[in-house]
Amino acid sequence: MSKYDPLASYLQRQSGERIPLTFSEIEQVLGRPLPASKRYPAWWSNSPTNNPMTRVWLEAGFVTEQVDISAQRLTFRRAKRVEPASAPGGLDRYPGYGAMRGTIRFASDLDLTAPADPEWGADA
Repeated sequence: MSKYDPLASYLQRQSGERIPLTFSEIEQVLGRPLPASKRYPAWWSNSPTNNPMTRVWLEAGFVTEQVDISAQRLTFRRAKRVEPASAPGGLDRYPGYGAMRGTIRFASDLDLTAPADPEWGADA
């Protein structure tokens, strides 16, 4: 259980599309202070690798927007769920996956690791 799970529970109980909160209100929900990183806009980004709290709100089905660091407030918005397309036959891959397979051919003597312009970077 994450120390940020109370935020997920709180957000999931809300009925609105957008939930505006101050940093202080978030701290009340969590029952603890936010980390000092709260003063950086990047901390509130919606990148799942950003920090543990980000994963909590994303997994709860929300994204952040209108982050105002100086006023210490932001809005959580319900994320629209996008159902992945599935291939015929119930596969979990997009139907176009592999559609171009085998259409590009390289000469057998072509070295793809060789520089495209061997003279580039040479002393003039």
